[in-house]
Amino acid sequence: MRLRSGSRDEPEINLIPFIDVLLVILIFLMLSTTYNRFTEMEVRLPTADAEPSTTRPREVIVAVAADGRYAVNRQLVADRSVEGLAAALSGFAKPEAGGNGANGGGGNNTILIISADAAAPHQAVITVMEAARRAGLMQITFATQTTGKAAR
Repeated sequence: MRLRSGSRDEPEINLIPFIDVLLVILIFLMLSTTYNRFTEMEVRLPTADAEPSTTRPREVIVAVAADGRYAVNRQLVADRSVEGLAAALSGFAKPEAGGNGANGGGGNNTILIISADAAAPHQAVITVMEAARRAGLMQITFATQTTGKAAR
């Protein structure tokens, strides 16, 4: 009687049907899940008794010409240095009466609008920004022109 020599077929687990079942379960879960939409949530906002502020902030317009000249509220500034421009702006940086300092300017509610010529040197605009910092004007914005394309 002969016994088989050592080569035996080992049973294998076929993973392909297992993967198929997992994919079907995954697809089922994805399709049956309801997604919460935050836009449909009912939110009750708290009420406030405070009235909206009717005061507009003061605006200071600094014009920068193409040749580097400065004008503060249409008044030409003779001194083109940072110190001279800061001295011209310092009168506008004084806190208003009743200011609470909530905007970071120590009660200062003044907005500096820089209206620079397109051909003005960049250093002239940087000088205005540095002078505004020294004068305590922290809210700075730039004036621009809108083109016909942007208005459509």
